[in-house]
Amino acid sequence: MKHSAPDPGIKREGLKRFARPILAPFAENQTGPRMCQMDSVRSLVSSLLLAVCGAAISGACAAQPPTSAEAETAPAPSGRKTVRPGPWTPPVGLVQTPLWPGEAPDMENVDLPPESVLVNPTPQALFSTTSEAALDVTVPTMTVIPARGKPNGAAILVFPGGGFKAVVLTLQGTEICDWVTEQGMACILVKYRVPRTAHHYDASCDCGVEPDRPRALQDAQRAIRLVRSRSQELGIDPGRIGVMGFSAGGYLAVQTSNIFEPAYSPVDAVDAVSSRPDFAISFYPGHLCRPGDKLPANLNVTSNTSPTFLIAAWDDDVNPICNSTLYARALDAAGVPAEVHFFAKGGHAFARRTPEARHAIWPELVRGWLTERGIIGEQP
Repeated sequence: MKHSAPDPGIKREGLKRFARPILAPFAENQTGPRMCQMDSVRSLVSSLLLAVCGAAISGACAAQPPTSAEAETAPAPSGRKTVRPGPWTPPVGLVQTPLWPGEAPDMENVDLPPESVLVNPTPQALFSTTSEAALDVTVPTMTVIPARGKPNGAAILVFPGGGFKAVVLTLQGTEICDWVTEQGMACILVKYRVPRTAHHYDASCDCGVEPDRPRALQDAQRAIRLVRSRSQELGIDPGRIGVMGFSAGGYLAVQTSNIFEPAYSPVDAVDAVSSRPDFAISFYPGHLCRPGDKLPANLNVTSNTSPTFLIAAWDDDVNPICNSTLYARALDAAGVPAEVHFFAKGGHAFARRTPEARHAIWPELVRGWLTERGIIGEQP
């Protein structure tokens, strides 16, 4: 693994602030020392998760103003969280499909407990009273959710966040797909491998760590190729397949928009299909603002980068705004068609649960951009 200095713009916090992060292993701190410390204390975290009520199921690792992030992180007034054994399962009627024909690549020497699901009571959730996140994912999957109403042929792959510690599948997964399918698009919810499957913060060295293999990127690329290869079967236009990512997933959306060479050795004919998204939507991405205010060395923004919609909040104290401003400047310099929205307030991990907030207009903004680009609306 490659180590680097802590990324710039991170608010350095004392050890007192670590109490809550340990209880939120899939929180969205992507780049700084407030990252939830699950890597070397997995068993301790599991015990704490069951022992202490009110810990976050997703959103920011540490306390924030009452933004939409709080909709996921705030303690429920009653009930307690649980860790449910076994893999995450999609809502009734939907089918979860493995991304790989056999074992996912580069899993040698990866020793993790069986996948489990962290379930937390969240009365503010849109369609249930709980929120879920997958832990220790070794079998990555995709779940295809068909468009509602009259399908327009477009599709979006959704990459939830979770700090590359877990995959937040309710707040930034099924609830987002509900909006996507309402627009007449198919939604493909991707459960990628975690933990430590992309650039992440390591408390043991107080530094950023690049894993020896980019397993989360491998899964993201494979998911795009798989959807495109099955476009006829799914009733999807292979030229209108995009990605939408949140926080850690926002980083994956950026990576797939710029890294087109396979991050793994091809395993079948699917890997001959392009993994370039036709458009990308990235919410408050992390991992982009590296030391020296530079993008990652392997991220080369060019005129071939996918057209991008970028959204974040200036007061995000988990993924500092430099992650988004740096990428926005790179998009501009390369002449990439882009639309950028930075809200003055909103914190981190906002999604759809706070309709009264100003940033709750994002669905209208995204819909307008997709229509303007010809992704949705009347097709020629």
